[in-house]
This record gives sequence, structure tokens and C-alpha cells, in this order.
Amino acid sequence: MKIWELVRMALRTVISNPMRSILTMLGVIIGVGSVVALVAIGQGSTAKVSDEISGLGTNLLVVNIQNTGRATQLNYEELMQLEQFSEFNWVAPTISKGSSNVKYDRTKASYSVIGTNDRYGSMNKVTMASGRFIAEPDLEFRNNVVVLGSDVAKTFFGFLDPVGQEVNIDGVVFSVIGVMEQKGKNINNTSIDTTVIMPLTTAQRQFKLGSLRTTYVEAASKEDVATAEQTLKDYLYYKFKSDSGYEILNQNEMMKTQEAIAAQMSYMLAGIAAISLLVGGIGIMNIMLVTVSERTREIGIRKSIGAKRRNILFQFLVESIVLSGLGGLIGLLVGIGISYGIEYFNSSMPTQVSLWVSLAAFLFSVLVGVLFGLYPANKASKLRPIDALRFD
Repeated sequence: MKIWELVRMALRTVISNPMRSILTMLGVIIGVGSVVALVAIGQGSTAKVSDEISGLGTNLLVVNIQNTGRATQLNYEELMQLEQFSEFNWVAPTISKGSSNVKYDRTKASYSVIGTNDRYGSMNKVTMASGRFIAEPDLEFRNNVVVLGSDVAKTFFGFLDPVGQEVNIDGVVFSVIGVMEQKGKNINNTSIDTTVIMPLTTAQRQFKLGSLRTTYVEAASKEDVATAEQTLKDYLYYKFKSDSGYEILNQNEMMKTQEAIAAQMSYMLAGIAAISLLVGGIGIMNIMLVTVSERTREIGIRKSIGAKRRNILFQFLVESIVLSGLGGLIGLLVGIGISYGIEYFNSSMPTQVSLWVSLAAFLFSVLVGVLFGLYPANKASKLRPIDALRFD
């Protein structure tokens, strides 16, 4: 008997008992759909993390000073001299005032204030919606100017352009020289959209912020990252006479670590979802055993008119494969639909449907049909015609 004829027979059997067929396929549908959807969520999260880290610059190093006191303070002029080394591109020391009271007209709100230099915008891939970013003369003359994050600008000015307006920060008046484009949250769940940026020298003078706690350093290229990191370690050890009290974060290492964690989570979720496929396989085996019992007389008649053992085995095996294959196909569509639905209704949770994972999940569902259909099919093929015809 030809394979297509066996498939048509199997499809007729599936269609003749639609409710039982759907319930039989349900485990496979849930399994395949779960694998596709969960892996899509995991890969979407991995891509989001990679984009966020890349948005900060893959050549970026971040120096954080952990200890307090004069013995662990960095000097701005010394840090800027690092740009003379070929392995460094830009250096942007920063100081943070934390939550500050910002006021314009009758509107008041609290936002974090960052004091930095003109390199900070380029290193953090900042684009301007209007106006300009901090420039070197602003630092030199300690100008009372600020650049607003998109959320800050919207709070005080709505859709109006605030460039040229004045805001009051903790009792000090500053002129707005620019507004940054919206950038969203990064991997640390912080956002430049809710910050006010001013020249570092201005922040030091107006708010008595003298301690540089964080410094962003961009290497000249990916190949120079390791050399730049070692130079920073040597400088900090020379400065503090110790290898503790500070840390250097490497964006490349952060990216690799985050991607590895996200990949492991994806594999774990896919493994958990694959258990549903095995459960679905058990359901298929159970219903196929019932089918063999119900169709015992049919098997006896077919054998008595010349059907061979392999014909009976293939008939029930193909029926099992068709059941699992249809379940896998429906599960594939359900999983893809869930994946795109999640991203549609929650844009902060991106998903990426993998063609290879989807194909593997479908093929695994077919394999489940083969493995769990083999025993019932083999049992049917071994029935003796005389016993099968006597079965009531």
C-alpha cells in the first residue's frame, strides 16, 4: 500500500472522530507551542540585552570607585590625560547628585543630575532632539547650562521646545541648551531620559560635588579594549596603592555573560516545555492502543484477505504520525501567534521566533508520533487473524 494512501486513511480516521483527535493532539499542541513561544521570549530578551549593551558602546569600560575618602578620589585632569594614550578614544568622568528638585514655572519634580564633560554624549550614543550637548567651553567657563532628558523636557514643557528657557535646580537657575532623544531603559533599569546633564565643573562648583565616583572610558577599538583595561588597572593601582576599592566593568564581558545567561534560560525553558511533548506522546500511545482494540475485527478481516504484518504496522504507525504531526503543526501556529501577540501587547518584552527552533519542535513532534505509535502499531500487526475475527 502506498504511503499517500495510508496518510489519506489516517486523515479520514482523524476527521471521523474530531473531538477525540483534538484531545489526543492537545499535549503535542501545548508542547510545541510552549517550546516556540518560550524560546522566542528567551531569544528576544537576549537580543534586547545585546542591543542595550551595544548602545552603550562595545568598546566601553566603566570605572567605579567603591571606597570613600580623599585617598580614593580621582582627579579630572589626570583622567583626561589618559586620552593621550593610543588605546584610549574618549574619557568621560561623571558625578551624580542623585535626586534633585527641578522647578519650572509652577511645575516641580525630582530628577537625578549628572555632571560630566562633552565626551559623555558621544560615548553613550546620545542624539539630540533639539539644541546641543555640553561643549568644552561650558566646562572651561563653568556655564550654568543643562541638557534635559526627553521625559524631563516633557514634564515641564510638554511638546514645546525648551531650548533657551530657564529651570531651577535646588535653588540655582540654569539655561536649557538641549533636549536628548528618547532612549529608554538600559540593562540596569535606569534611563538617561529621566536625567538632567550639566558640565562637571558647574556641578562641582554649584553643588559642592567633588568626588568622581564613575568614569566612562572608550577604547580606540575592540582590539584595544584589553590593553586599555590593563592601563586603567595600572593607573588605579598606582593612584591608590591597592588593587581593591574600585572595579572596572568591561562591556564586552558583560555582553558575553548576559548572552550566556539568556541562552541558558532559553534552553531550560525549552527543556521544560519539551516535557509536554512527551506527555502528549503518552496520550497518543494511549489512544492508539484504544484504536487497535476498537478495530481488532477490521485488522482480522484485512489479514484474512492477504494484508501482511508490515501493512498493518505501517497503517497504524502512519496514523500515529499524522496525529502528532497535525498537533505539531497546530502547536507551531499557536506558538508563533503567542510570540507575536506578546510583543504586540507588551512592547517592552520583545520576542524573536527562531525558524530552526520551530522546525526542530515540529520534527520532534513527528518523532514523538513514531516512538509512541510504534508499540500500538506493532501490537496490531501481531494479532492473529482467527483471534481478531472472533473479537467482539
